[in-house]
Amino acid sequence: MPHSSDSSDSSSFSQSPPPSKQDSSDDVRKVQRREKNRIAAQKSRLRQTQKADTLHLESEDLERQNAALRREIKQLTEEMKHFASMLSSHEPLCSILTSPPPPPEVLYATHSFHQPHISSPRFQH
Repeated sequence: MPHSSDSSDSSSFSQSPPPSKQDSSDDVRKVQRREKNRIAAQKSRLRQTQKADTLHLESEDLERQNAALRREIKQLTEEMKHFASMLSSHEPLCSILTSPPPPPEVLYATHSFHQPHISSPRFQH
């Protein structure tokens, strides 16, 4: 009985060599490497999420600080306008601004400057 080409081809594919110790240890290493890589990727995604959360909280805090500073600027601007208005209404009535300044000798004539270092024997020549 003649052999058909189909039966000989199928028999050669069905027979695979038994796995060697080298192949099985390579498979174990590959599985371990994949598991290690999966854990590393999981940790990396967790760190990335934590960093994003931290940045989000920091952003919200900065937004609150910015709003508080803007309120303070507005309040201080209003206060400055109030004081400027008070000053401008006071200027025409101010006797200090309308009278001429006193001469410098009048300002200093009432003060007696005590100079103890001049009478000190150390400084006499």
